[in-house]
Formats: sequence, C-alpha cells, structure tokens
Amino acid sequence: MRIIEQHKLVRELKDYLPKMSSSDRYDFEMFQKRDKDDEELDALSAAKLEAMQKRYIVRKTKKDIEDLFKKISSQPPERKD
Repeated sequence: MRIIEQHKLVRELKDYLPKMSSSDRYDFEMFQKRDKDDEELDALSAAKLEAMQKRYIVRKTKKDIEDLFKKISSQPPERKD
C-alpha cells in the first residue's frame, strides 16, 4: 500500500471512530500515529486497515440510489386532513 492510499484511508475512517469497537479503536489509533509519522504500513497492518474500511464505511451504488428514488416516488403523498 502506498503512503497516499494509507493517508486517505486513515482520513476517511477518522469520522467513524465513535462506531468502532475497542480493539478496532486501539488499532486505528496506532495507524493514525504511524500515518502522522509518515511511516508506511506493513502488509498485515495494511490489510487490517482495509478490512476496517470495508467494515465501517458503507458505499452506496448507483443502483441503490435509483431503487430508493423509485420507492420514494411510487408512494402516494400523505394527506393532511
């Protein structure tokens, strides 16, 4: 993993720190320190960081967004009497 990719992952995961378990939080804080020192992660640590990204950051695809829009637009508007 290149240092640029590592820095990007750490930046993205920073917002999800409150949602992390205690062991993940400890590991992530170590990754943050290593990233701050511009130290490149080894293969095992990089794999752990990528696994954390997949676990905590949920990406929405275009199909998910289209399905949500269809669901919203197909429901009749609520009447206020």
